[in-house]
Amino acid sequence: MSVRHALLALLSEGPKYGLQLRQEFEESTGEVWPLNVGQVYTTLQRLERDELIESDDGEAEAGPQKAFRITGAGREELESWLSTPPDMTSPPRDELVIKVLAALRVPGVSVHDVIQAHRRYLVELMQQWTRLKEDEADFDLTFALVGDAELFRLDSVVRWLDAADGRLKRAELEAPGLKTGPIFRRRLVAPR
Repeated sequence: MSVRHALLALLSEGPKYGLQLRQEFEESTGEVWPLNVGQVYTTLQRLERDELIESDDGEAEAGPQKAFRITGAGREELESWLSTPPDMTSPPRDELVIKVLAALRVPGVSVHDVIQAHRRYLVELMQQWTRLKEDEADFDLTFALVGDAELFRLDSVVRWLDAADGRLKRAELEAPGLKTGPIFRRRLVAPR
């Protein structure tokens, strides 16, 4: 998550104070991602240094009474960030994927048990998110969007675990005792 760009987006609405930005950031993310006030001011200082925002010309130091506003360069940076897809050509270093791959190598560990333990946990999380969303979604659009995103993310991880478990079971039937196979490295290229 880019706090830098989220703050630029909030400042695109007009001048704001640091504490106001913190509060609006949390509200705009469905109050799911708390933001440390120190992080707000550190980010604001960097944005000001990079001339993406400017502050009151008075002698007030960075603090709750200093208003910040986006500059033309800041608007260009924000527009560029919003229109540029993130680089997703390489798989992230996902801890769960690494755990499943590591379980394949550990003697006496059932990779299927590892998968099922994580699957149960993820399904419980999905149930919690569903309940939270049902309670809050009618009142808070941003929370509903965050909840949907989290449910889709968790669902995709559960589906990956199910696919991995099935692939491992098929591999065991085809070659009993096979733990790992050759690793082929392929480089994905982002579509243009």
